[in-house]
Amino acid sequence: MVMSRSGFHGVYPMIYAFFDEDGELLRAPIVASVEAMIRHHVNGLAVLGLASEVNKLSRNDRLKMLDWVIEANAGRLPLSVTVAENNIASQIEFCRLARERGASWLVLQPPPVSHIGEKQLLEFFSAVIDKVDLPIGIQNAPQYLGIGLSNSGLLELARRHANFLVAKTEGTAIAIERLVQETEGRFDVFNGRGGFELPDVLRAGAAGVIPGGESFDFFVKIYDAMKDGDEAQAERHYKDVLPLIVFLEESIDHLVIYGKRVAALRLGVDAGGIRIPSTLCTPFGLSAIRRFAEGMPRL
Repeated sequence: MVMSRSGFHGVYPMIYAFFDEDGELLRAPIVASVEAMIRHHVNGLAVLGLASEVNKLSRNDRLKMLDWVIEANAGRLPLSVTVAENNIASQIEFCRLARERGASWLVLQPPPVSHIGEKQLLEFFSAVIDKVDLPIGIQNAPQYLGIGLSNSGLLELARRHANFLVAKTEGTAIAIERLVQETEGRFDVFNGRGGFELPDVLRAGAAGVIPGGESFDFFVKIYDAMKDGDEAQAERHYKDVLPLIVFLEESIDHLVIYGKRVAALRLGVDAGGIRIPSTLCTPFGLSAIRRFAEGMPRL
């Protein structure tokens, strides 16, 4: 386990967006998610990332969901807010709005332009970070977004900006270990991948994990056991949740549509509807997630 440079560490589950049958945001299951996360002693909360279906949310929707989460949290836990605006000015403005509302740290997504070079992406992030007085993370997930920085690019960003403190990645444990070594430990690494390989990701030097919002209680147990030096116990908890992780890890869309339903079943709330376009659950897939949920404790 590594010491956190940013002060942020551990399990920060990404809160799912829930929609009603007309595709409008549903408040109750979002608030229920926050309360359950706090009840199970997560280290912090995360919102408006890929698993929050941020690409389907208008700016008003994003602010509405953010306000609901902040109100429900009531300052009890640090909050990471992903900023997914498509240009420099809009990212700076959304960072300001999130900061005013009480965000603890921000994660900047790259713009959805996959063909630009690393130099231009580096300048994009630099221009935003220059104007933001909060700890900053970068979502570096070219596997999902088609664009990202190299390890040397991330190191250059850390050299330029003292408040660039977190890389949010979607890498294997081997890739995480290489990232930590090649960037001289200049920033913390929070991995995603639904918690896949979590014990080894922590051994590789990650400070934490930002998984989906359906099995965070298992990840808290894994993280706490690793922090306490009980790796055998961490591995036992990991084996308990591994079948679900494998099922959900096909893609972000697959994780969202099925993971959200596991969360709803475990929370005892209505999963609601979808906001199209959306991957659709199959009867077989629904039977699988019901089986997973039935084998897990209620949240």
